[in-house]
Amino acid sequence: MQTAVARRRVLMSPDEIERAIARMAHQIVEPEDVQDGLLLIGIRRGGEALARRLASKVAEIRGSVPQLGFLNVNLYRDDDVARELPESEIRSTITDQTVVLVDDVLYTGRTVRAALDAVTDLGRPRAIRLAVLVDRGLRELPIQADYVGKAIPTSRREHIDVVLAPQHAEADAVTVSDRAAS
Repeated sequence: MQTAVARRRVLMSPDEIERAIARMAHQIVEPEDVQDGLLLIGIRRGGEALARRLASKVAEIRGSVPQLGFLNVNLYRDDDVARELPESEIRSTITDQTVVLVDDVLYTGRTVRAALDAVTDLGRPRAIRLAVLVDRGLRELPIQADYVGKAIPTSRREHIDVVLAPQHAEADAVTVSDRAAS
């Protein structure tokens, strides 16, 4: 008789996460078009804490706090995944802004596709970019992140779990679990 045992291993420690966020923030502010208007939009839920952390780092680098919003993409999903999420909170105009969509994990690309549809319904940005803490591969749609904390190739049977507080915390972690026969 075989029993399934979940194995979990840490892929990113709190310090590694903090370094990745700092690097991503520097990359976000490099292009000239972000000087005229930068709006970070965290995709609810996974992208919220990362968007807050990136906004804080961008503020340290630029000396000014970027605009920050949060997006509920439930209405735009094509996979019948209904989740209880807070409504979107985007208090600034999207038109002529450089929008950086922020999520914790990029996997199939379907959440990002839904976010793109939602953003374009709100206005016409100058540019839309994507920032993710973890790119795990296995895309179903032709979507690629512009800013990646760490690329971690995975199999479909693995699950990436991101624990991320709005500010640096010792509980921050990126782990992968795998259900394997033992």
